[in-house]
Amino acid sequence: MTFPTPQEAEYAFYEALRLANLDMMMNVWGDDDDIVCIHPGGLRVIGVSAVHDAWRHILNNGPVAAFPVQVSTMAGVMSSVHVLIEQVMIDTPRGKDTINFYATNIYHKGPRGWRMVVHHASPAPKQAEHIDNQNYSGTVH
Repeated sequence: MTFPTPQEAEYAFYEALRLANLDMMMNVWGDDDDIVCIHPGGLRVIGVSAVHDAWRHILNNGPVAAFPVQVSTMAGVMSSVHVLIEQVMIDTPRGKDTINFYATNIYHKGPRGWRMVVHHASPAPKQAEHIDNQNYSGTVH
């Protein structure tokens, strides 16, 4: 499968999560050994084999209802950086709930179209989509 735009690759990434489809997930990823994936609270995973194994472990547990919102894109001719909030729906004893993660997805354009080369997600506040402020200057570093 070829992705003519980074947006189509990103759509396939989140669709693979929702379908728990490892083949679809790995089709989104680049095939170079310098791809990197960092799951929330996890270690850095580097290389095709390691990324494959990490996603296999996650997707073996079933579908992940993750939806990208507030996507900010910085695009060039051969690369595209997407910074967004991932909203993940989970079942709790009280019903459905949403957990937010900040994510950075980086795509490169190559002979097989656009492919993901970095996915980095970290926990975000419950109300992230409502409180994010582009002008905030109280950073830790």
